[in-house]
Amino acid sequence: MDNPFLSPSTLPYQLPPFGQISEDHFLPAFDAGFARHTAEIEAIAANPEAPDFDNTVAALETAGQVLGRTALVFFTLSHADATEGVQKIEQQVGPQLAAHEDSIYLNRQLFERVQAVAGQQEGLDDEQARLVSEYQRRFIRAGAQLDDAGQARMRELNARLSELSTEFSQRLLKDTNDSALVLDDAADLAGLSDDDVASAAAAAREAGHEGKYLLSLVLPTAQPALASLTNREVRRQLHTAALNRGFRDNESNTLSIAAELAALRAEKAALLGFGSHAEYATDDQTAPSLDAIHEMLDKLAPAAVRNARAEAGELQEAAARDGHELAAWDWAFYSGQVRREKFDVDLAALRPYFELERVLTDGVFFAANRLYGLTFTERTDLSGYHPDVRVWEVKNEDGTGLGLFLGDYYTRDTKAGGAWMNSLVNQSRLLAQEPVVLNNLNLSKPAEGEPTLLSFDEVVTVFHEFGHALHGLFSSVTYPLLSGTAVPRDFVEYPSQVNEMWMLWPEVVRNFANHHVTGEPLAQDVIDRVNAAAVWGEGFATTEYLGATLLDLAWHELAPGETVEDPEAFEAQALQAAGVALDLVPPRYRTGYFKHIYASGYSAAYYAYIWSEVLDADTVEWFKDNGGLTRENGEHFRTELLSRGNGINPLQAFRNFRGRDAQIEPLLNRRGLA
Repeated sequence: MDNPFLSPSTLPYQLPPFGQISEDHFLPAFDAGFARHTAEIEAIAANPEAPDFDNTVAALETAGQVLGRTALVFFTLSHADATEGVQKIEQQVGPQLAAHEDSIYLNRQLFERVQAVAGQQEGLDDEQARLVSEYQRRFIRAGAQLDDAGQARMRELNARLSELSTEFSQRLLKDTNDSALVLDDAADLAGLSDDDVASAAAAAREAGHEGKYLLSLVLPTAQPALASLTNREVRRQLHTAALNRGFRDNESNTLSIAAELAALRAEKAALLGFGSHAEYATDDQTAPSLDAIHEMLDKLAPAAVRNARAEAGELQEAAARDGHELAAWDWAFYSGQVRREKFDVDLAALRPYFELERVLTDGVFFAANRLYGLTFTERTDLSGYHPDVRVWEVKNEDGTGLGLFLGDYYTRDTKAGGAWMNSLVNQSRLLAQEPVVLNNLNLSKPAEGEPTLLSFDEVVTVFHEFGHALHGLFSSVTYPLLSGTAVPRDFVEYPSQVNEMWMLWPEVVRNFANHHVTGEPLAQDVIDRVNAAAVWGEGFATTEYLGATLLDLAWHELAPGETVEDPEAFEAQALQAAGVALDLVPPRYRTGYFKHIYASGYSAAYYAYIWSEVLDADTVEWFKDNGGLTRENGEHFRTELLSRGNGINPLQAFRNFRGRDAQIEPLLNRRGLA
């Protein structure tokens, strides 16, 4: 059997040949990849020549290409199309990958060569020096300096952590699917649009519930339908289903896994000389220290909670008119009602103006053209890993090829919740690779022949994830380890957050926000009112976010040897201690479904969103002060920041772009916390 992973793809931009790839290819490709990479690593470590940049560090960068190609495609599928076969492979391969990585970074002979190169900085350019420093840091943080007993325990911990992370992800996927709300009567969906009702009927039919209606769950606590459903009991059922994922007494319960992950991470941190996993995880971020992170969060939380309580007071007045005591499942419904009353803004009424094709072509791509000169051509001759995946070729203003952008926008039972970007091919001049990047969302698929209409928040998400895509597409580095979005967690969200600003930029919104039936443009006075109402609801939004952030830190500030017997009680105590325990505002993610921190690399790093937002809000002010959506501005942002990957200290890249360090005041004003 010819295995398509064993040699580079011959397709444009080395797009993986998905039409030739089957699940049967993965295990043989991983086996071959492990063997080849191991041989390459052993040759580097045993090289009789004196270590230098080329024969050690650059050699590490060119090694492992079969394994890299295989892993990039496989883990794309494990998130976006995790069939039963893919899940079984992941259970087998996850621990093997952890062991393989340990065989590299715990190799003392190899580490000594890297250390020797680190002492030979003369003659290296800035990117080479940063690459050496990055490898040195990775070896040390992996445990290369531990004694034999320490390394043996590290290997055991990493294997178990890999198993647990995979198990958490797979259990959560199953429980999320099993928790979808099935309703018998269309009347139960009163308040939803006709398109949403048709989508719910189609989802039920696909799930085997012919004649019924299915509301699938998105990953966060807040479910979009809660803003529109008029049936209060249905709102309660939907909210409760979302809140209880991972907590139920069934085979998909994730709480024991979460507790064990936290405890093992604490032990691993202690082996490396840290007081907690949070100290370890934040030691190599742009934030100067864990104390600095807490200082910022501790300043924000009281003001956010104060604003949330004030909002709750207004919502209670609205609920009382219907004879209700405000509950958590009522918040979004009455928040929309108050927004309409105070600002004459009905976000739900905007959906007919946000059709996916227009949002993409005339919104996201249009803004990228005006700002960066990019053009997008759909390549129907190229295929993705699923029929829903679309492929666009991206070219620079001068017509030269930049890379490929793939979009996978619809939800399905085999796809993880949430939205994300990842790379299928990382840009690298050393490897002669141009970028291939992917955006995933979880939009409800409309009935056959009907348009895909987006909520206001979903449009924001499309722009946000494309900001990540731009960060990958614009990468212009030599070495793959430093490519694109391979920056610290508390910096990586910054470019994506900046890209959100163009959604309501006058020139952009006028170009894409047209009623999908009448063609009528969204009126400027409506856009003005949406902007005027921007701060409404920030008390809730900031408090639910901080609830998740502080819960993440509580789990990961456990001392080595400390265990949690009752994760649900621990969660409640952590939120109470942090001052963000509001029954009306549950955290954006609870322990049972906090995939970011248990299965997506954000452990002790969920703070990254608000830390990055300081840079984002300050950058938005720069764009506004310098003329907004212009090619000159876009070129400056691309050249100084988006193209640099991790080839330069990210905060230095920000200074080069902005001319100074970031200031927090724009963030405080944006969130109503000034």
